[in-house]
Amino acid sequence: MAVEGTSTKKLEGGKTENSMSSIAAYYNGKSVLVTGATGFMGKVLMEKLLRSSPDVKAVYILVRPKAGQSTEERVVDLVKCKIFDRVREEWPNFHEKIKPINAELTQPNLAITPADTQELISEVNIVFHCAATVRFDEPLKHALLLNVMGTQQLLLLAHQMQKLEAFIHISTAYANCNRRYIEEIIYPPPVEPRKLFDLVEWMDESLIQEITPKLIGDWPNTYTFTKALTEYLVQQEKGNLNAAIIRPSIVGASWQEPFPGWIDNFNGTSGFLIAAGKGIIRTVKCNLDAVADIVPVDVAINITLAAGWYTAVHRPSSMLIYNCTTGGINPFCWGEMEYHVISTYKRNPLEKAFRIPCANMTSNYLMYQYWTAVSHKAPAFLYDLYLRLTGRKPRMMKIFSRLEKNMTLLEYFTSRTWEWNSDNMNMLMSQLSPKDKKLFCFDVRQMHWSEYIENYCLGTKKYLLNEDMAGIPAAKKHLRKLRNIQYAFNTTLLVIIWRIFIARSQMAQNIWYFVVNLCYKFLNYFRASSTLRH
Repeated sequence: MAVEGTSTKKLEGGKTENSMSSIAAYYNGKSVLVTGATGFMGKVLMEKLLRSSPDVKAVYILVRPKAGQSTEERVVDLVKCKIFDRVREEWPNFHEKIKPINAELTQPNLAITPADTQELISEVNIVFHCAATVRFDEPLKHALLLNVMGTQQLLLLAHQMQKLEAFIHISTAYANCNRRYIEEIIYPPPVEPRKLFDLVEWMDESLIQEITPKLIGDWPNTYTFTKALTEYLVQQEKGNLNAAIIRPSIVGASWQEPFPGWIDNFNGTSGFLIAAGKGIIRTVKCNLDAVADIVPVDVAINITLAAGWYTAVHRPSSMLIYNCTTGGINPFCWGEMEYHVISTYKRNPLEKAFRIPCANMTSNYLMYQYWTAVSHKAPAFLYDLYLRLTGRKPRMMKIFSRLEKNMTLLEYFTSRTWEWNSDNMNMLMSQLSPKDKKLFCFDVRQMHWSEYIENYCLGTKKYLLNEDMAGIPAAKKHLRKLRNIQYAFNTTLLVIIWRIFIARSQMAQNIWYFVVNLCYKFLNYFRASSTLRH
């Protein structure tokens, strides 16, 4: 299902469809600064902005050299991404709008050159701060540097910007996950960010790691803790800036734009979907009745762009926070997800699956331990043994260990349900024109979860694993082969169990021989019938 009216085709009188959109019209002629542009949400934001507002003056992006690639090389790779195929078709020279700035969030003044700093100060009209470390197990000091101090440095730069109209910070709905009911307000953190900066500055890394559990208190990880600190910091240091905070929950594949099911990283639920589709993961510890608060990435970006427009044009008297969630509006449980994921991967299997897709979700600790031993550890051990015997390097136990660690990190979020206040999101929706409600749709009441999850699973196949849909018949054939192997293994195991543990009496042996004889006769009859037909 595509969003109606996202193209910019000509209408009567020379107007374009997007010229009827207040939001799209606002960004035309503006200079926008985006941090985290090479990340998942940053890419989607850039694509939607460039496609919906082709006359945007410039999109400045902060990029740092990484993995042996220069800033320029990273940007060249960025604009080649498939996500830009639609905007590339409509506006082939879209990349000319992108202005990379060499920067490093963890450094003083963001390590931006004086010349680039001056250009940003004199040109930028709106800032979208998407950059952050999203690792749950990030060491506290590094999470503070990236998420909190980086935001502080960006705020200092924003205060110097002469034409700035709005500063939009992307947080997370789980910044205050230590509460069950979360309003669209800033909650005071347990410690002042500046005091924590001073504390970790002189401490040894090992000592910081040792006291981290006490510092973060009832937050489950350093990511949510530092996001809470960052929200408070934005409130305290925004001064006279027109600012807003967007809080998306678990960000998943796109719902509609630029393509249904588009995804480009293995973070969050995406990696587990692939592991389930490959038959690697077969048991997950979670509460089946807990709400899977997944929000499509295009929904999060649409509300971000809409909030940017509203903040700049209407200038609210106080900073608005938007809880961008689905649980309170269109709830969907983890137990429902299990069915849709497995059925989709059976109809559209991934290539070279390890086992037939199958899932067992449980909140019972003992059952989870049992199924982990039977469905994960034992097969992994046997497969690694087979690899060793054939002269290859064992790898499956390492894969399972890594997945189990990630599942442990996610368990906090798959075993609880939160209530979210969404008054500001509803207010923003009421401010949109009918055209804007279509172009920048974030009304998740319209979303059908079965269709979304199917597209999500297909997206992992097409966009993450780069598998051709034409290969589905071969993948199904591979699944049939795995099923036959499974039947043969189960039969052999049953025979061994029978012979060792059951066949101790004459009666048991008589039953055994009767069953074997019956099977033999059936096979002979089947073979004879087959010969007669041919």
